[in-house]
Amino acid sequence: MLDTAPAPVAAPTPARTRGPRSRRRLLPYVLLLPALLAELLIHIVPMLAGVGISFLQLTQFYLRNWRAAPTAGLDNYRYALSFDQAAGKALLHSFTITCAFTLVVLVTSWLLGMAAAVWTQRTFRGRGLVRTAFLVPYALPVFASVITWSFMLQRDNGLVNHVLVDQLHVTDDRPFWLIGSNSFVSLCVVAVWRTWPFAFLCLTAGMQSIPADQYEAAALDGAGVGKQLRFVTMPMLRSVNRVLLLVMFLWTFNDFTTPYTFFGKSAPRQADLISMHIYQNSFVTWNFGTGSAMSVLLLLFLLLVTAVYLLVVRPRSDDA
Repeated sequence: MLDTAPAPVAAPTPARTRGPRSRRRLLPYVLLLPALLAELLIHIVPMLAGVGISFLQLTQFYLRNWRAAPTAGLDNYRYALSFDQAAGKALLHSFTITCAFTLVVLVTSWLLGMAAAVWTQRTFRGRGLVRTAFLVPYALPVFASVITWSFMLQRDNGLVNHVLVDQLHVTDDRPFWLIGSNSFVSLCVVAVWRTWPFAFLCLTAGMQSIPADQYEAAALDGAGVGKQLRFVTMPMLRSVNRVLLLVMFLWTFNDFTTPYTFFGKSAPRQADLISMHIYQNSFVTWNFGTGSAMSVLLLLFLLLVTAVYLLVVRPRSDDA
């Protein structure tokens, strides 16, 4: 009798899991879809429409049917960049004022935020209350805070002149703070007052991640407060400052609410920021083609500055 080995039994076919796995892989993209659609409708589509308008001679006569506006080609860009003519000179002046404004606000806000963050880093009684008070300007609505400053800076009934002239007797005359050369100073003061708490918040959050033993080791080596700040705090905050400075630059350079709340539709020449300049060319003179061309030029400038900045301050291997 021959022994026959039993036939091998086929292994059971595993249940198909391709469907559930595919659904799990697609789930993150499905969850991101509403945000992507909102970004498309709120930012991308209006931006592309603005680029298209910059190539048209769009004025108030074509608002109902802007597609019927005559084609301008690059004439709007030539008009905006004609620095030997009045329009180009005005745009260049506004660009210079905006650069000076951004530099003053950015540097001052960062210094104040850094000083406040270092001061409140160590534990003391009432530290939480002090930190909360520092964040009040950032928490207030922009329009409410700026309109309050505009009342305080009035010439005759403003609180600033009351303190400087009536109480401290710094000057005999009541200066105008919202016109002339003082308008630029007032604009910078209010912008710094609104911006520096954000720098303080980011820098304070960054300092919380610095190990305390590094400060202790530096103190044992004889490092004082200045050297600890230079060799411990600043290197550890490099990644925070890399993002903070870029965000503050973009916010300040594009600031429109502060000057518009201060000066209305027409800002003084000394405080004519480029955001106000574009607004006047678009919604005051009703030349939307020129205003859109200026907006596109501003967008290209900010993209260029951002790209150069990211290349210069890109993370190095020792920062990882």
